[in-house]
Amino acid sequence: MTKYLFEANYVGEGIKGLMREGGTKRRDALVEAVKSVGGSLESFYYAFGETDVLGIIEVPEPAAAAALSLLINSTGSVQVRLKPLMTPEDLDDAARKTPSYRAPGK
Repeated sequence: MTKYLFEANYVGEGIKGLMREGGTKRRDALVEAVKSVGGSLESFYYAFGETDVLGIIEVPEPAAAAALSLLINSTGSVQVRLKPLMTPEDLDDAARKTPSYRAPGK
């Protein structure tokens, strides 16, 4: 399973819904959504400033993460961004690979 950092912002009616339902009910809704694609919620935090909510989810495959992101963003009440997370060992594996690339103009 892959871990993803999520960052989300409530917009429009989403802000009103958050205020009406409270933070724990919105977290519970995310737990159910993540479970529906075979994943789990590792951490969930509210913040203020540039980002309203952030945390870490774990899902079995990139398609599941994309489906979750598409579903949440399609509501128009929340804008979510997912970033795949890598362990130090994942980075070690990447550093051992030798891809081929030609820079522009070279």
